[in-house]
Amino acid sequence: MNHGWVLHGRSTPNCHMFTDGPLEELHAVADLIGLRLAWFQDKRVPHYDLTPSDRAAAIAAGAVEVDRRRAVQIWRAARRAAAMLVDLHKD
Repeated sequence: MNHGWVLHGRSTPNCHMFTDGPLEELHAVADLIGLRLAWFQDKRVPHYDLTPSDRAAAIAAGAVEVDRRRAVQIWRAARRAAAMLVDLHKD
């Protein structure tokens, strides 16, 4: 199944670029490969969507590929950390 976008009438594969560290790290790589901050998606999993050429550029710039299982582990850990911060501020 292809979960890519349709750009200019053609299906285009894509992936997410996210971080297990500070968002500044993510934005720095995005800037380095020419992505605009306006393209950042501050959603449940903060990320940038990458086309295949953006993905290759990100890897060349030091981004690390992870499989789906590792990605889910990173996302879950980030959500747990965020929930703990919210709980700390409730008191």
